[in-house]
Amino acid sequence: MTEPVKNEERKKVIFSAIQPSGTITLGNYLGALKNWIELQDNFNCIYALADLHTITVRQDPPTFRRHTLEAYALLLACGVDPKKSVFFIQSHVPTHAQLAWILDCYSQFGELQRMTQFKDKAAKHPDNVNAGLLTYPPLMAADILLYQADLVPVGVDQKQHLELTRTIAERFNGIYGQTFTVPDGYIPKQGAKIMSLQDPTRKMSKSDENANASIAVLDKPEDIMRKFKRAVTDSEACVRYGEGKDGVNNLMGIYACVTGKTNEEIEAEFDGKGYGDFKSAVGEAVAEHLRPIRERYEDYMKNRDYLEQCWGEGAEKACSISSRTLRKAMKKIGFLPPKSI
Repeated sequence: MTEPVKNEERKKVIFSAIQPSGTITLGNYLGALKNWIELQDNFNCIYALADLHTITVRQDPPTFRRHTLEAYALLLACGVDPKKSVFFIQSHVPTHAQLAWILDCYSQFGELQRMTQFKDKAAKHPDNVNAGLLTYPPLMAADILLYQADLVPVGVDQKQHLELTRTIAERFNGIYGQTFTVPDGYIPKQGAKIMSLQDPTRKMSKSDENANASIAVLDKPEDIMRKFKRAVTDSEACVRYGEGKDGVNNLMGIYACVTGKTNEEIEAEFDGKGYGDFKSAVGEAVAEHLRPIRERYEDYMKNRDYLEQCWGEGAEKACSISSRTLRKAMKKIGFLPPKSI
């Protein structure tokens, strides 16, 4: 007797978003975006440009608009595929703001006040401690829960927000019954945290005042080489991974991400060679890895119609998926549905 064909196992849903707030660094790319690309074949991926989150800090309108356009084109150039993933601009999908307000009402004031990012941003922008800084985490929770995400790629600095998302989902489910999937974090093994080239104890940041501390994905090859040649290492002059070698560890991590080599293979490759050879090799590998991204980006920026088509279709798909979750949550709470729903 022939056994019945088993249904194909459901692919897990992954949600991730990035703010279009300016330059995308090598750290953003290796720590998040490169993994976005690799995840597309094995998961149902939903990706967003989180422009609603960006306005907790005052934005210059023309610059903000340009950054959003450029970021969308750059993510496509990095390999986000609209045919494989849902990729949209957050403000184009109104369900995010609507569920965020609902989740505000299921978040405790004390929980929001304890968020490290709220404290940090409030200290950094004391003249603009707006309510959005405080309610940023429920909006992030709405982003995730609207799509019933199973997994959320998170860096170390976002773990606290994911935990609050889980708390809010569990609280809502506890009151009204199963409504939201409670997501787990997904932390990639490599490239989770790329550090500054000038201070390898700190995360690489586009806001670093030292121009040599970070690499932008769109940097020219000669600028990439110059920055890597000036990268901080140590006095040992030995390429090996170990304690007290933060600068070398960081460069090895970057090299591993763009070449696929292990630490052992990297150590063997540069056995008996100095840091000059090592830094040049890392710079060349990074420049070559980013070259096709820069070329694709330039092509996309010349084709505004295609970009608009992509984000329009992405928003339509995101609205279709997220509206189901929003309707379900509102029905559980007791809202009277409008005739159109």
